[in-house]
Amino acid sequence: MSEKGHKRPRLTNKLLAVVSALVLGGGGVAVVAGSANAGQGGRLDGGGEAQVTATIDCPDVGDRLTSVPDQARAEVDDGLAQLDVQVADAYRKLAAGEARGEELVGGLRQQRDATIGRMSDAIARSAARPEELKDLSGCEVKQAAAEDDAGAGAQSAEAASGQGAARSTGGKGGPARSDFVAIGKVRPNVRTPGASAGASTGSFSSSCGRNENGHFNPDNVIVAPGVSNGAHHMHDYVGNKTTDAFSTNDSLAASGTTCTNGDLSSYYWPVLRLRDGKAERDAQAPGGGQDANVGTILRPKQVTISFKGSPAGKVRAMPRFLRIITGDAKAFTNGTANANASWSCTGFENRQLKDKYPICPKGSDVVRTFTFQSCWDGRNTDSANHRTHVAFANRDGRCPKGFTAIPQLVQRITYGVAPGARFAVDSFPEQLHKPVTDHGDFINVMSNGLMNNAVDCINRGRTCR
Repeated sequence: MSEKGHKRPRLTNKLLAVVSALVLGGGGVAVVAGSANAGQGGRLDGGGEAQVTATIDCPDVGDRLTSVPDQARAEVDDGLAQLDVQVADAYRKLAAGEARGEELVGGLRQQRDATIGRMSDAIARSAARPEELKDLSGCEVKQAAAEDDAGAGAQSAEAASGQGAARSTGGKGGPARSDFVAIGKVRPNVRTPGASAGASTGSFSSSCGRNENGHFNPDNVIVAPGVSNGAHHMHDYVGNKTTDAFSTNDSLAASGTTCTNGDLSSYYWPVLRLRDGKAERDAQAPGGGQDANVGTILRPKQVTISFKGSPAGKVRAMPRFLRIITGDAKAFTNGTANANASWSCTGFENRQLKDKYPICPKGSDVVRTFTFQSCWDGRNTDSANHRTHVAFANRDGRCPKGFTAIPQLVQRITYGVAPGARFAVDSFPEQLHKPVTDHGDFINVMSNGLMNNAVDCINRGRTCR
């Protein structure tokens, strides 16, 4: 994003004449250019002013919630989902030119005030009123680097690495050319702590396929239970066959699974799409085209799900129905405090990227790796902000005070993407498909017996599945 000193874009009728936007039912991203003419393929001629994308930046209320009484949980979850819908609606109005940025954020503040007030009232019936929430209603219209032809961005990086020209395709909404980098230009940056004498060096794997059964939905039962399209982007699922917004612990436990070892756990992440201008089956659907997520959904070439040990000691069993989110779907506007994206290429996985998409050389596949938190507070299967009940180990591999080591889930997903092809991860509309917003979700539904087998394998230094 640009610095706060930049002026907010004003959507006059003249400017709207050169708007290229995804005007979508559930949200949109307005791409605005001043004094520029539209060029071929939706690109702007180089003689005009720099293209910018207007985005709305709102405080993440859910991330600030550290304690919610059980009695208020349903009402608070519903309120958080309403806040996301309100932002999506503001984007639709911004893209359609129905209001200026100042008017949009003014109306949005009123909506958020009312919703946050109801959430605070619900909490106050059983606990102290969360006064800190009252200052989270205000939003800002921000400027960010426009898409400016991601194909051209890939082409520039390709040229720099001597890999040839990239393909350019139409369509707006991200990612930007600056979001891509040739992996050969990245220095090795992976560091792992050395194992102590009592380390747990084994591993346990679940083979759950590549979502061959086509389990997709834009729900997020962890963050927005009971809300259809709670994620505003499409998720890929493996493992548990029935996971959706309305799943309960009981329904998850009664489901089937795609995992060959009987692991009923739910593993899911945002889909990756080729930005090829083609209409996917969700082109008119919530989470897809209605939320600015367009193009062909890529099926992974390979998905590996493994659980690792701790370099500092033994691990203990995860509780059944433990929920963990790694990364932050709103990291573009929230900042990178909770970001945990890892993008790379096969043959180059000692080079991991958080805020860039990799351009892989011919014969190398794009890799997404989700390394989950491996320390648990020993009490809770979830927390109000879905983060504070788990933690990452310290640099030396030891868990922070008050946490204990559990098997560390590592998901590795590869995709066959032609060098220079334009692709992007699904995201909330206002996140502009930035690579830093990548994230993974996990609900442990292993039977106690299977989890105990996994822990035994890991602690004994064996390799099991």
